[in-house]
Amino acid sequence: MAILNLYPDTSEVDFMGLFDKLTGTKHPDDGVAPLPATEVHAALLGVNRADAPYVVRDGAAEDADLVAEWRMAEPAWQTFFVASQLTRAVRIRMRLVPENHEVRVLEESWEVTRVGNPPQLKISGAYSRGPDRTVSSRYKVERGDSGGFEATETFRFDSSELRDPLQSVVLKSGWTWRSVILGKL
Repeated sequence: MAILNLYPDTSEVDFMGLFDKLTGTKHPDDGVAPLPATEVHAALLGVNRADAPYVVRDGAAEDADLVAEWRMAEPAWQTFFVASQLTRAVRIRMRLVPENHEVRVLEESWEVTRVGNPPQLKISGAYSRGPDRTVSSRYKVERGDSGGFEATETFRFDSSELRDPLQSVVLKSGWTWRSVILGKL
């Protein structure tokens, strides 16, 4: 008599892989030798560019090694962020853990509103933590050469522009990008 197993063997299920996927944790490719922590730190600071809408800076004041955030408070970037129709401000706090070759990452976001004339962005209060993605696009609709309507994208803002370069540096350095949702950084 054959016995029907109603409970599949869960020993083959990769629960940590599933948890990593849910939290946004990424591991480097096999065979990538981990760089020293000082080089990873320097490489993360090296992501800074004058023409980028974010800054990577020392994070000691926020209880982190490094902080990456949108340049929303900088006057030169106010027009860009107001035009973006941005609804969330994002800050990424990072702590390097050399013994595990990982960068622990806490992504935080707040709702923002436009106030005043000319409008400026202000934090409104709703807070969340964990990986998130905000995309804002603006299109211009006009008649094309064929006589039909065509939509042309005139503006695009994607919050992954902040996370992706940082994550790329960490993974190419042979370190793990470990997202923290619960607990301390």
